[in-house]
Amino acid sequence: MKQESMKVLFFIRKSRLKKNGEAPIFLRVTINGQLDEVRIQRSVPLKLWDNVKERSKGKDRSSTELNSYIEALKVRLYQIHKELLCREALITPKNLLIKLFSKEERHLVLQTMRKCIDDWTSLIGTEYQPSTISRYNNCYESLQTVIKDFYRKEDITFHELSGEFIDRFEMHLRTVRKLSQNTLTKYMSCFRKFLGLARENGWLEQDPLAGKRKRLFRKEETCPTFLTLEELKRIMEKDFSTTRLNTVKDFFLFCCLTGLSYIDVKTLCPAHLYKDNEGKLWIHKARVKITTHKESCTCNVPLLEPALVILEKYKNWNSENPEGPCFPIPSNQKMNEFLKEIATLCRVNKRLTVHVARHTFATTVTLANDVALQNVSKMLGHSSTRMTQHYARALDNSIMKDMKDVALVFG
Repeated sequence: MKQESMKVLFFIRKSRLKKNGEAPIFLRVTINGQLDEVRIQRSVPLKLWDNVKERSKGKDRSSTELNSYIEALKVRLYQIHKELLCREALITPKNLLIKLFSKEERHLVLQTMRKCIDDWTSLIGTEYQPSTISRYNNCYESLQTVIKDFYRKEDITFHELSGEFIDRFEMHLRTVRKLSQNTLTKYMSCFRKFLGLARENGWLEQDPLAGKRKRLFRKEETCPTFLTLEELKRIMEKDFSTTRLNTVKDFFLFCCLTGLSYIDVKTLCPAHLYKDNEGKLWIHKARVKITTHKESCTCNVPLLEPALVILEKYKNWNSENPEGPCFPIPSNQKMNEFLKEIATLCRVNKRLTVHVARHTFATTVTLANDVALQNVSKMLGHSSTRMTQHYARALDNSIMKDMKDVALVFG
């Protein structure tokens, strides 16, 4: 397809002077010899018009505003021309001028993002977590900074997004925000959601992420923090001087022995407990999901003896509501704060959080004791064993078993 060449000209008509003596300004667009022109609803004194520079020579406020308006029209005209080229649409001078002066809605990137984020904020607790909205807001702020720096504009249309801009945005996230690869992937996923929305609505024809997905959405393998058997026993055997730390220790150990997350153990009720035909007590509970559209998974966990002891210990903590939560668990923030103290007192040189208990159950308590991966997955309430495989890679228990045979050869 032959590239469309366009010429833009602003000029005045001395034969059509207004009553105040000013000459009306016209805009002419020429494409491959075909032209069309329109009056821009602005006028200028004859002596102030510069035919070569196509602008007013005056230094007063009116002249400055006029020149800014002419420049804005020119920029917008080339912008429309570029958008039509990207869409491979029919480009004629008349088409361009109609689009330039039409009142049709322009879909801007930051404006669209702001509206969506504000709408989603009202859905916190049902469809979105506060941390997710916070990430969208951080993504918005970074985009706002890069758009202003890259385009020298407050906002842009979706059609203006380019691969070069995406590269600049990536560098901003890596060097200014100093994001790790996995966090950068999360930010890019936020941005990709808006690009998908724009494409669905016909606001964006070409994908600015084309050819960059492998780099931008690459996830690095991370090793989950978990307690070794020695560290776990050290905490189990430690008797603290304060009731506060002993209580937090009990809740943490219960999570280590059941694999329940903080929110799942906080919402654990007697209704989630049942006995099998052999009289063994189990936890059968649907995992708490913040977003309702996600698949609901159920954890199915037989209770070990130490977990039964902890459960019995807090059996009557709330006599007014016996069918309510099984444990008087403090906030996640407080739990993590107290666990730092426990880690120090038990000489555990790791960042101890409530979620470390879930990792410990998956690795030290189950997989290290030859519990099948499929069964560990069911107890954790994972929808796929691929999620559980993450813990198996961290432990690599099978490697140690194979190396024992090698050790015999070289022993």
